[in-house]
Amino acid sequence: MSAAPALRALIFDVDGTLAETERDGHRVAFNRAFAALGLPWQWDDATYGALLRVAGGYERLLSFLAGQSDAPPIAAEREALARAIHQRKNAEFSALVAQGGIASRPGVRRLIDACAGQGVLLAVATTTGRANLDALFPHLFGADWSQRFAALVCAEDAPRKKPDPQVYRIALARLGIAAPAAIAIEDSPAGLAAARAAGIACLITRSVYFADADFSGAAAVVDDLDAAPNWLCASPRVDLDALRALHALHA
Repeated sequence: MSAAPALRALIFDVDGTLAETERDGHRVAFNRAFAALGLPWQWDDATYGALLRVAGGYERLLSFLAGQSDAPPIAAEREALARAIHQRKNAEFSALVAQGGIASRPGVRRLIDACAGQGVLLAVATTTGRANLDALFPHLFGADWSQRFAALVCAEDAPRKKPDPQVYRIALARLGIAAPAAIAIEDSPAGLAAARAAGIACLITRSVYFADADFSGAAAVVDDLDAAPNWLCASPRVDLDALRALHALHA
């Protein structure tokens, strides 16, 4: 019998996983974009939480506009409006980040720092655009953030949104590893489904908008990376030793 593969990489989702960017960033930025463009809509927490069933900010806008009687009736006009809103939203998101209003979730920076010291590769697999990473990551991880990640796969690279596994398959290819050598870290059912469809074991860290979601099929579910692991290991929180133990259980 061959030995189980070693844990070689962690692949992170971004929004809701590395930081509560959906609630504290994107939702606020969308509302600012609506106001700046003279549009009548505002998304409260509950409305935005429901809209998150659609992955991708542009796609989310299109889904919303399709149900609004005061939105343009012609599909091409709705698409043009969605592009304009999304472009303004990205600018508003960058401004919010620059103001220091978005912090990393508990344990995220600690775990990423540990990977650099122990030779575990880091990757990002996200449906958000690269501009949002360029705005957010220097504030979360420092000016040298790009040197920390061996692969960055964003919306521009993977047009098929989660739960499609495209973004994870591209991340694996760029890392040069097979799926059993990685763990994905996600916060949403769509992200879990995408990772599992790519053959990657997935740890869920519950975020605000998916606190009560069904995560059947996850390798484990915790509130955040500083929580005590609920699988067999000696670590008091989710660290690399705990993840190696989890990986061994699912390899």
